[in-house]
Amino acid sequence: MGGCLEEETENCVFIPDVVSGTVDIQFEELQDSLAGMRSKNELVSFLKKHPAISNNFFRRSEYPDDSAFINNLYKKFTNPAIDTLLDETRRVFGDLSELKRQFTEAFANIKYYYPDFVPPKIQTVISGIETDLLVTDSVIVVGLDFYLGRGAKYRPNFYQYLLRRYEPEDIVPSCLLIYGIDDRINKTDVKDKTVVADMIAYGKAFYFAKHMLPCVPDSIFIWYTKEEMEGARRNEDLVWERFLQDKILFSTSMIDKRNYLGERPFTSQVGEKCPGRIGQWIGWRIVKHYMNSHHDVTLQQLMSTSDAQTLFKESGYRPRRR
Repeated sequence: MGGCLEEETENCVFIPDVVSGTVDIQFEELQDSLAGMRSKNELVSFLKKHPAISNNFFRRSEYPDDSAFINNLYKKFTNPAIDTLLDETRRVFGDLSELKRQFTEAFANIKYYYPDFVPPKIQTVISGIETDLLVTDSVIVVGLDFYLGRGAKYRPNFYQYLLRRYEPEDIVPSCLLIYGIDDRINKTDVKDKTVVADMIAYGKAFYFAKHMLPCVPDSIFIWYTKEEMEGARRNEDLVWERFLQDKILFSTSMIDKRNYLGERPFTSQVGEKCPGRIGQWIGWRIVKHYMNSHHDVTLQQLMSTSDAQTLFKESGYRPRRR
């Protein structure tokens, strides 16, 4: 299939016919409990009750002993600034109904494609802007204060281009991308070290995530601004030409992977207005082309396809000038 796809970022993809209530989600709001700690014993009891939060989210192993771990957390959660963060989470997220709705939609759609899927428990916390997400098979822990977004008094100490992924609407899409890149869903050939293999793996992850939230704009999944999305689409043929000229696709160089797939404000090898991770976006475009020309291939079959080279060749991806 030649040429560019004509879909716009606001278009919905296929919306599964799922019945409301097909998934039962456990949703625990723990931010008030953490911000209201009044003693170290109370904190210890909380952490024993929630080992994933203690061991993985707050990273117990990074401390020399339990005493140092508890003292550090207790100091954090008795700091007056925690109350400000808690107030901000209430202002931004309200009763968390929208977050619950989006998780419910996403999990219902995953179960449509993967009937054996068991939704993890969702726990919301406040972390002192220490950790954003923990995603496992059994639990997802969301640090709400990491996602307060533009206008918040406190934000993660990141460059602006990285802060884009920490808006309230980024939480569930980010969880889905973690699912989508996991090798239990996204099969890959570990022996294939080429750039194009990585591009396809990312492309499949984006394709998966988008189909779990069919009407969320592409820009939210890939964290591009509206202008960056428009520019990437408008100059898709020029970006592709640079990939071909520089012989990037079949390179196994870590430098090439960092330049074209890595996290950076822009891809200087293409141009200062070309957003970072452009290789991931092109990988998504290749996967879209493949699926648009292979109507008999299901999403599950796509995700279980480990042969990136064949997928690329059969996609017929050749963007033309607009």
